[in-house]
Amino acid sequence: MQNICILGATGSIGKSTIDVVLRHPDLYRIYALTAHSSVDNLIELAKLCQPKYLVLSDISQFKHAQQALLSAGIKCELLSGAQALADVASADDVDVVMAAIVGGAGLLPTIAAVKAGKKVLLANKESLVMSGELFMDAAREHNAQLLPIDSEHNAIFQCLPHDYHYGDLASSGISSILLTGSGGPFRETPLGELTQVTPAQACAHPNWDMGQKISVDSATMMNKGLEFIEARWLFGLQSNDIQVVLHPQSIIHSMVQYRDGSVLAQMGNPDMRTPIAHGLAYPKRIDSGVKPLDFQTVSNFSFSLPEPERYPNLYLAIEAANAGQSATTALNAANEVAVAAFLSGHIGFTQIAQVNEQCLMQMGGCQLDNIDAIVAWDHECRSAAQQIISSYAREAS
Repeated sequence: MQNICILGATGSIGKSTIDVVLRHPDLYRIYALTAHSSVDNLIELAKLCQPKYLVLSDISQFKHAQQALLSAGIKCELLSGAQALADVASADDVDVVMAAIVGGAGLLPTIAAVKAGKKVLLANKESLVMSGELFMDAAREHNAQLLPIDSEHNAIFQCLPHDYHYGDLASSGISSILLTGSGGPFRETPLGELTQVTPAQACAHPNWDMGQKISVDSATMMNKGLEFIEARWLFGLQSNDIQVVLHPQSIIHSMVQYRDGSVLAQMGNPDMRTPIAHGLAYPKRIDSGVKPLDFQTVSNFSFSLPEPERYPNLYLAIEAANAGQSATTALNAANEVAVAAFLSGHIGFTQIAQVNEQCLMQMGGCQLDNIDAIVAWDHECRSAAQQIISSYAREAS
């Protein structure tokens, strides 16, 4: 029996993880569920799972959560604050940590799990985008097992040879990694209409059921840009090892191309329970609850390359990856602020990329040799992005 800690339990990945875990009560038990401030959602999940701990990172919600727990008759310990997140992620009784907190907020508890030598199911790509080399060094030093949960990275992982040596594509006969993406809901929208895109439209992904932030990132293809950076660190790649390919049907989740002409692809219905189940059970396989592909109905696979004019965020991310750690940290920080501003109606859809580019140009680079320095740089870049957004408002008035 393995004890599971789910960081970010109330999000789509967290809920999908619970769905898979509850299908296998003989294999897994929920040890802790965490959320930021979604008390009611967390309580409903606790009714299903009966965890030992509930954690809210937002300490202002603690009393409300206490009352809700009492009313619901749930017997578990309630904790709050950032340190509590790190504590449950690194607890001795925890075997597996699902790192599914959205954004930079997931860095510290995820790195705590890594330093505790846990099996970490990595859905929080921002941890690697922000801390890259430091994160991977910590995983090696503390013998943590990292298993990718993003569907694309999980696909790459499944298509690599079992004896793949980190960063050594040549020894495995690999010529390139093909990172697929759907292109989001505006793949065919006339470019001139993108300035009028609303948050509701941007969050309506044609294939995947996701939260607001990642849905907007998918629409701008910043999500693919962050995945590009993540793939570099996860597998020890260079930028020229990776090609981003649009695949609107979201059936092929990524591919590995070998120099003998073979291409291995991982396929499946667009449902995150598949990579979650793979990560939980690896190297074995368990039922995920996902329907198998029906090849009598699957057809019309198409592929193309992403247009820079349509997806400037993707190419900003690739440039940032080439520039180094401070640039990728700055880009992630700026993008989180810009997406929040878009969702709240303060900037337009196409201004997300403008904020990101301006912030990258303004901040320049610096040396980031520890996690504290990364957190401080992240805060500085968020402030800069917010000032850029405020300047847009002043210009508009």
